[in-house]
Amino acid sequence: MNYESRLDVAQPQEGELLQDDLTAEAAARRKRKLLIALGVAIAGIVIAAILLSGGEEEQPFGPQADGTTQRVTVISPGQGTYAGIINATGTLAARREMPVGVVGEGGRVVSVPVEPGDWVRAGQVLAVIDRSVQSQQTASSAAQIDVAVADADLAQANLDRAMQLVERGFVSQADIDRLTATRDAAVARVKVAEAQYAERQARNAQLNIVAPAAGLLLTRDVEPGQVVGAGSGVLFSIARGGEMELLAQIGETELGRIPVGATGSVVPVGTEQSFTCQVWQKSPVISEQTRQGVARCAMSYDPALRPGGFASIEINSGAVVAPRLPESAILSDEQGSYVLVVNDQDQVERRDVQLGIITDNGIVIDSGLDGSERIVARAGGFLTVGETVRPATADAS
Repeated sequence: MNYESRLDVAQPQEGELLQDDLTAEAAARRKRKLLIALGVAIAGIVIAAILLSGGEEEQPFGPQADGTTQRVTVISPGQGTYAGIINATGTLAARREMPVGVVGEGGRVVSVPVEPGDWVRAGQVLAVIDRSVQSQQTASSAAQIDVAVADADLAQANLDRAMQLVERGFVSQADIDRLTATRDAAVARVKVAEAQYAERQARNAQLNIVAPAAGLLLTRDVEPGQVVGAGSGVLFSIARGGEMELLAQIGETELGRIPVGATGSVVPVGTEQSFTCQVWQKSPVISEQTRQGVARCAMSYDPALRPGGFASIEINSGAVVAPRLPESAILSDEQGSYVLVVNDQDQVERRDVQLGIITDNGIVIDSGLDGSERIVARAGGFLTVGETVRPATADAS
């Protein structure tokens, strides 16, 4: 009896099934381990981010659950009293600097009896110019007076004699008139000679260069033997009364807040001394290039104050009562400075403001706010006017 044996190769053998099951199970275990490791890594990253950020940083704004409005941080600053201190720098100068030069004819300088740093009195001689020629001219003028007086006396005598003869008919009235005119002309010539002599004396006096007022001599630009004249320029400069001042360069905004009469503290470069000054004048113009003006702060004389030196100044501009905002709340564009205000309908509005004193904790607002508004504290550049937001109040301090 013949039996035919067949092997069905399409059916898996028992050993092959077992091997496939083991392979699938190992793959599943690897996949689970990979997912677990990935989840642990993600959790670690999230925890690290929370720890680094402190877990309390408030986002300036974020979407609501429905995604229709943004959350913004607002502050209501109120009003406070702030002492106005304005810091600036400037150049020391004489409050009233008087230039002194040649007034008269000029000539060769024969002596200069003063030095820079000397105190001089009004009328004190600063330099003497040679007057040998002018002295002879003065003597000639004096002699001309004597000549004119003699002529006048002779004319008067002739007139007196003619008056005695006119009654006897020896002299006509016409002769009397002529002699009278001659006498009057001679008297006038006396006055002319006297005036010329006085003029010559005045010109000689101008050969002495004198101080126009009492003060401190700052510069001397002439030496004995030098020839000077009307075109020689300034030979001496004097600080009247020795008074000094600081020409403080101040921005146009700060300059407007400084009243005339405000006091300041000046510290010259190279010293630790402090001097009190008082603002007596503010520049009526602003430089178009630097947008700055000059505040002139007067001081009494001190050897440490040297005109031309550099100094710093703190000016007390007075206390102000106004709101104060952090710098992050203040925006600016071509129209000027402004803030964003959230109104009663939770909509964003623009409010133009004028900036005031800059302090360590923010900027004082001179005008535009009363302190009761809800002002966007930061990131206002991401908002648009008219946008509806969800305000969250923060501490204004």
